[in-house]
Amino acid sequence: MNIKELLLNGKAFLSILSDFAIEAKNIIIQDEDMLFRNISKAKYPTLKETVCIEGKNEDGVFNFFGTLHFNWLDKLAVFEMQGFEKIGPKS
Repeated sequence: MNIKELLLNGKAFLSILSDFAIEAKNIIIQDEDMLFRNISKAKYPTLKETVCIEGKNEDGVFNFFGTLHFNWLDKLAVFEMQGFEKIGPKS
């Protein structure tokens, strides 16, 4: 199970996507593979990392910036959004 799937289990993250009319299949967590490598080597099963999540809809691309709280043992991920930017309409 990847971080994206864990985030989609939470109602708060789904609410963010709904507010921006973004479908779950249209999000990418930047550097997700690197985050997984770091957690597997970590002494503790938790990770707190600043991330960017990219989401696309018919109006363009949105970058959501915030903190990812991830617990590997409990298979729990929470995204704490601090801001976002919109990048022009889709071509």
